[in-house]
Amino acid sequence: MSALHKLFARYVPTMSPGTLNWIGLRPARKAPMIVVETANALEELGLEGDRRCEATPGSARQVTIINQEHIEVIEKLLNIDSIDPSLLRRNLVVSGINLQALRHQYFQIGNVIFEATAQCHPCRRMEQNLGVGGAAAVLGHGGICAKIIKGGKISVGDQILPVLKEEPSN
Repeated sequence: MSALHKLFARYVPTMSPGTLNWIGLRPARKAPMIVVETANALEELGLEGDRRCEATPGSARQVTIINQEHIEVIEKLLNIDSIDPSLLRRNLVVSGINLQALRHQYFQIGNVIFEATAQCHPCRRMEQNLGVGGAAAVLGHGGICAKIIKGGKISVGDQILPVLKEEPSN
């Protein structure tokens, strides 16, 4: 068992569940996002209807996820009252769970199993969408990227639960 797995194995079971608040699909690069109440998550591909789905099977960036709590930090840093989640170009907005604590771990939304793969860093679109300083405000608060380990359906209101990842036996 890796040192990272041991560390997270201590804390992940004690995490409270979070909630899926918002789902957005990017049908094409730079196209407006489509907000939906439910989405089909396709194993090893992404969210059906999103431009990243099927683009690179097995990619570590199949789904992007951000904390609502971090959107509120970004709003404060930019002195903006409210940010439409679609401006951030993330697929899912969640609350009540620390996404950073799930990095390199499995978690479940609805009946879908995800693996958090990396931080989701801001791109230059944040300057266009949020104004001057947008990318700097998102830096460190941009959420995580994930891949879909087990497909199924997710819906707004679903709980997010950490799942202990089994280490392969030698």
